[in-house]
Amino acid sequence: MQNPNEDTEWNDILRKKGILPPKEKLKEQEQAKEEEELRILQQQSIVKTYEDMTLEELEDNEDEFNEEDERAIEMYRQQRLAEWKATQMKNKFGELLEISGQDYIQEVTKAGKDIWVILHLYKQGIPLCALINQHLSGLAKKFPDVKFIKAISTTCIPNYPDRNLPTVFIYLEGDIKAQFIGPLVFGGMNLTRDELEWKISESGAIKTDLEENPRKQIQDQLMSSIKSSLSTKKDSDSEED
Repeated sequence: MQNPNEDTEWNDILRKKGILPPKEKLKEQEQAKEEEELRILQQQSIVKTYEDMTLEELEDNEDEFNEEDERAIEMYRQQRLAEWKATQMKNKFGELLEISGQDYIQEVTKAGKDIWVILHLYKQGIPLCALINQHLSGLAKKFPDVKFIKAISTTCIPNYPDRNLPTVFIYLEGDIKAQFIGPLVFGGMNLTRDELEWKISESGAIKTDLEENPRKQIQDQLMSSIKSSLSTKKDSDSEED
């Protein structure tokens, strides 16, 4: 097909008869068409990538969006903002905090909607209390959406007996959902972090990735060892007879 922009006698005749537009006008039309195509490509590129932009980038590029894009982006902006707020809320803890009795209402009763609180009442000089504080520090990092706190027992409950320590209370919106009182409940100094995690998870406060109770595994191993020992002793008695 012959290029209408070429300098040929035939094209000159067609221009004179008005069949082809003047050469300058044709160039302007082609340039305008190229600019429009470029604008469309840029617009399509922006629409395709706005979901990958941060909130700040969306604000910086908002002049490039058309009305339809702006509606979609506003919905997306609100969604991203809600997700960000939810993430900040869920990950605002992450450590075992020390409180006193005067902090109890604010930190426990008024902790907030859907916020689980794990409170450990302890005393210095009790080895099992120190072990549980160590385990809770690790769990606080693993479950940053849960508030883990500790308090010296008598600052929260005057004259609280040492024989009840360690004590762990689990709250949801100010209501006690579970309580573990005294050393026997925790199994003594052999308590592992996984065992404590499982015990707390049974209250619903945390969602553990453990597949079964670690204490059960130890009990199963102990029972197997006892059965094996009894079986060996029985065989030995039979040989003596």
